[in-house]
Amino acid sequence: MTYRKFFSALLLAAALLCACAQREPAGEENPAGTPAPPAEQALLWGGLDWSEHLDLTYAQSFAVDFSPEGCAKIVIDQETYLLVPEDGQVPAELPEDVTVLRQPLDNIYLQATSAMDCFRRLDAIDAVTLSGTQAEGWYIPEARQAMEDGRMAYAGKYSAPDYELIKSKGCGLALTSTMIYHSPEVKEQLERLGIPVLVERSSYESHPLGRMEWIKLYGVLLGRRQEAEDYFAAQLERLEPILEQENTGRTVAFFSVTSNGSVTVRKSGDYIAKAIALAGGVYAFQELAEEENALSTINIQMETFYDQARDADVLIYNSAIEADLDTIEQLVDKSAPLADFKAVKSGDVWCTGKSMFQESQSVGDMMLDIHAIVSEENPAEGSLTYLHRLK
Repeated sequence: MTYRKFFSALLLAAALLCACAQREPAGEENPAGTPAPPAEQALLWGGLDWSEHLDLTYAQSFAVDFSPEGCAKIVIDQETYLLVPEDGQVPAELPEDVTVLRQPLDNIYLQATSAMDCFRRLDAIDAVTLSGTQAEGWYIPEARQAMEDGRMAYAGKYSAPDYELIKSKGCGLALTSTMIYHSPEVKEQLERLGIPVLVERSSYESHPLGRMEWIKLYGVLLGRRQEAEDYFAAQLERLEPILEQENTGRTVAFFSVTSNGSVTVRKSGDYIAKAIALAGGVYAFQELAEEENALSTINIQMETFYDQARDADVLIYNSAIEADLDTIEQLVDKSAPLADFKAVKSGDVWCTGKSMFQESQSVGDMMLDIHAIVSEENPAEGSLTYLHRLK
């Protein structure tokens, strides 16, 4: 009987040892009895919640939506971009036509000169290390200085980039103007090299404040969303007094004369025409027939310009395209019929600075200048930012 008890005890001990051997070894992450954590679920494009939107008041050419994961979906014209945080997960099942942008966006190749002003206002010019414009072509001092200091290199114009240099710099984004559509092979080659291409379209905004509101897009791209929104709000506050005033009724012609004698004017739906109206003037070409294209300007013969602008109260010559002018005599030398214009006879002829179109955030200052020349008989010398009177 004693032998049987001993044998039974021995069998029980053996069974207990086998049971212990099947348990997880001590020291592993999941001790016995604790369920293993579920595997991380893949982030799916179709499952993202885009219920938060970037607040836009005037801009119509882009939209931005945000997901709780920190991603941003950016739509510009027909292009869609997915901005992913530095350590964020790229969603699975991403549509082929969605371009991924990974933060931080640095070593940017900037061809679209109008975008540089947004980088400047956000104190982010150092994010641009490759320029499609040579140093002497920059009218933004900080950009020119960066090139002269070697912090920004010339990487070729939009139609002939230096691909080797761009690739060697680890370029994170090519920021181009719509001119790249004239050289589609360039866009294709950049994308083959793994460099995302974003086409800038702020100049296609029909409202001048819409053009300025593009700074919010760059705030999102650069991780400076609040700074961009604060800047834009401050500009609106500066403009509020003139936007609330009644229109003066004074007519304004904004133009330049080409080398062949034709006249380039802005279409009536262009942001410059609307800036004149918001500043208290009346654009002289309200009924000018528009060509069916995406350009914001139209060339007309001097005879047509003469008929519609001869009695304009104010002439503004656009030197951002043609040569800068200092005197009315230089203007008349470009086209003798201008001597008959009412504004030429009264001396109410003004000229823009060369930097106006590169400084895209200067639209507010331009509106303040226009308001001064249509509402004040003699604006104080030095009180204007972008306009100067021809002598």
